[in-house]
Amino acid sequence: MTNEMSPPLADTRCGFVALIGAPNAGKSTLINRLVGSKVSIVSRKVQTTRTLVRGIAIEGNSQIIFVDTPGIFAPKRRLDRAMVTSAWSGAGDAEFVALLIDVRRGIDEEVDAILQKLPSISQPVALIMNKIDLVERERLLSLAQELNGRFKFIETFMVSAENGDGVPHIREVLARLMPPGPWLYPEDQVSDAPLRMLAAEITREKLFERLHDELPYQLTVETESWQERKDGSVRIEQTIYVARETHRKIILGKGGQSIKAIGEQARREIAVEIEAPVHLFLFVKVRENWVNDPARYREMGLEFPKE
Repeated sequence: MTNEMSPPLADTRCGFVALIGAPNAGKSTLINRLVGSKVSIVSRKVQTTRTLVRGIAIEGNSQIIFVDTPGIFAPKRRLDRAMVTSAWSGAGDAEFVALLIDVRRGIDEEVDAILQKLPSISQPVALIMNKIDLVERERLLSLAQELNGRFKFIETFMVSAENGDGVPHIREVLARLMPPGPWLYPEDQVSDAPLRMLAAEITREKLFERLHDELPYQLTVETESWQERKDGSVRIEQTIYVARETHRKIILGKGGQSIKAIGEQARREIAVEIEAPVHLFLFVKVRENWVNDPARYREMGLEFPKE
């Protein structure tokens, strides 16, 4: 059944596009631009996207489901391996794959490793060259030629995810490439992530923004309680898990000032996203060796690597 705003079922198109790339290539910023709403956290800190985040965009009669994958890098630890496995599995499950390249970095070791693995992907792959406003045109064209010489991309896009240049063109082209079929999500839905998970991710982003240079990325935030109150507000309790007592003290800050500021920033943004007043309560707990706890991986939507 379709509503009055949706196109006739026979005319609709729908498909998945997986965004892959090295850490900090700009995938999260781009997917938020493509969708027109915040669905993935953005941080200067590498490897902040851990799971497959799906953002849903409507372009004409097409519904495009973008999958923001964790950055692909050489994994050293168990959490790293889970994230990289998740990224490649996301690529394998989509109709199309888009490789995002930070043009300032060009073909470095991480990008080279991804290019070498691309032939094993059966789906068509598009190339998205990001941060083009930061590189001279001659260098840009030379890099585009080199990348297309390494792999047969179906399309090359040049964009600045930060300011939105070139982003509408990606949506227009991908909309035409989507296979015919019914839309999988309601027209007004922008993500398939539960609100509890989105709220936890927003708090994790605020932690990274404030404590970027001090805090190891090995922390996780879990929404433990979500209560909708009679006055329309939502009471949320979240626990920030860290591996060491020293990390807990960094998050709390002197006299609790740091955790208070983080909580206020997260509360404001969560309220905007869920369109309701929010009462947010944050707790910081030490859980040693949490990166080897299968339950934490399930909470993040990752498969626990056996070794």
